[in-house]
Amino acid sequence: MPQTLPATPEVVWEHSVGFGLGSPVVGSGVVCYLDNQDGKETVHALALASGEEKWRVPLATAFQDTQSAAGPRSTPVIDGDRVYAQSCAGEFGCLDLAHGKPVWGVNFVRDFGAVFFGERGAAVGASRHGYTGCPVIDGDRILVGVGGTNGASVVCFGKSDGRVIWKSQDDVPGHSGPVLTTLAGVKQAVSFTAAGVMAVAARDGALLWRLPIKSSIGRHITTPVIVNGVVLVASHQAGLVAIRVSREGGAFKAEPIWAAKDLAINFSSPVAVGDWLYGVGPARNLVCVEVESGKLLWSKDGYFRGSAGSAYASFLVFGDRVLMLTDGGELVLLAADPKACRELSRAQVCGANWCNPAYAEGRLYLRDAKTLRCVRLIP
Repeated sequence: MPQTLPATPEVVWEHSVGFGLGSPVVGSGVVCYLDNQDGKETVHALALASGEEKWRVPLATAFQDTQSAAGPRSTPVIDGDRVYAQSCAGEFGCLDLAHGKPVWGVNFVRDFGAVFFGERGAAVGASRHGYTGCPVIDGDRILVGVGGTNGASVVCFGKSDGRVIWKSQDDVPGHSGPVLTTLAGVKQAVSFTAAGVMAVAARDGALLWRLPIKSSIGRHITTPVIVNGVVLVASHQAGLVAIRVSREGGAFKAEPIWAAKDLAINFSSPVAVGDWLYGVGPARNLVCVEVESGKLLWSKDGYFRGSAGSAYASFLVFGDRVLMLTDGGELVLLAADPKACRELSRAQVCGANWCNPAYAEGRLYLRDAKTLRCVRLIP
């Protein structure tokens, strides 16, 4: 990562895209993303060096609600010679990365009893606004927030063949995927579901701990962040919540240590550097928060274009620096400094967006509503 950003970063290539809110991902010489093509949520693979399209595969009918235009909202996962992708309505597939040939697939509703209503009645979380969470690879397995209410909230599949290794709990997913971590000596998958925060053992799916957190329509969007045994989640109503996880004998204990409603991060997932959390606060402000105490260390206005409820930024951590892409398409390099907001440089790189970029070997791959581009940050 450079010490500063070029004033006008070089655009190596550009590729026109349909609407979508998922992020591009890179791996094995390919960049993959999802968008809306002719009313279908579609998986694409482009050559990393040139942006030339290698293949595209329709996944499902494009979903739309009042939150945005019709299109996918999930980020695919590349692992070796495979790519994994899911639709808003719960179609999940594993594709061959070279040609896009389907390897295996499931449907959350048909195969696991998940419910998907859309914006109707009392539907909550993913059942209301779509399956947007990203699955996570765990060795030869892949963990997915499926949301089956008959014991298949989280499902562990064999990543090569799609066989079900275990399934666990009844929660409807929120809008982030499970996060793998080790707490109190046990590897576990932490999920921020529509009903709260829970963790299951990565080995067999056994429930380890749970903490209810209530919000209207279960709109829990942010990805959990784990720092020194503390799990942090945030929602527009519950605020920013810190949970200390410990174990006494064989039993886990999840205890809230603080909650800050004035730091109610809405849907832009924060990041941690050391013992400090950086994210987008409820007043369209960039904030730095001490993890142990919940103390607001500093706040800075002026970076975001969205309203107080929809201001967004994505964050990439590079050692003692944070690279932020704002909802207005501005790239900002910041010092990860708990004492003050220290901007190192900035550059305009794309249009309005709610999509995280991907970084690899000095290049940034990012998209807005119309274009996916590769931008060179290191000459």
